[in-house]
Amino acid sequence: MQVVRAALGGGFHEVLAAPRRAPEIPAELDAYGWLVGSWALEVQHYRVDLRGRGVTGEVHFGWVLEGRAMQDVWIMPRRAQRATAPEQDRDMYGTTLRVWDPLIEAWRVSWFNPVAGVHEEMIGRRCGDEIVQLGRHANGTPTRWRFTEIAPASFRWIGEALEADGKTWRLEGEFQASRVAP
Repeated sequence: MQVVRAALGGGFHEVLAAPRRAPEIPAELDAYGWLVGSWALEVQHYRVDLRGRGVTGEVHFGWVLEGRAMQDVWIMPRRAQRATAPEQDRDMYGTTLRVWDPLIEAWRVSWFNPVAGVHEEMIGRRCGDEIVQLGRHANGTPTRWRFTEIAPASFRWIGEALEADGKTWRLEGEFQASRVAP
């Protein structure tokens, strides 16, 4: 029994987190590694235009599962500003798990926001200067989530849903992110 305890040492966070990307993921297909760390969010749009209202959030990214996946936690409003009773339409405390799939050379993306009861499945990959994740809402509506304007200390995240005309993308969420010093 002593040997089993030693082999199972470490807590949950220690065994979940990974220091880097797994070596079997090609560097040129690592779409998310640059995100590792913490980011402050200015909320531009979340179902409605919120520009100028000072709505903020935070997001934290890290390698997990021996570096074969990237996990994040998106929080809005920031932890210091959260109320005890969340507002489902303006509250977020969710996580994304992006798992590398070598068969399709892309990332399988699962998003969960239990505050609003939302779950989405997508496929993500780098497309030119952006990272694009494509999927569907639970009702079948096609969705597109993009990391754009990517720089070492900032990015813009845009979430859109395809209108019934099959051509027009409707803005559902937009965040401007700034890296927080470690």
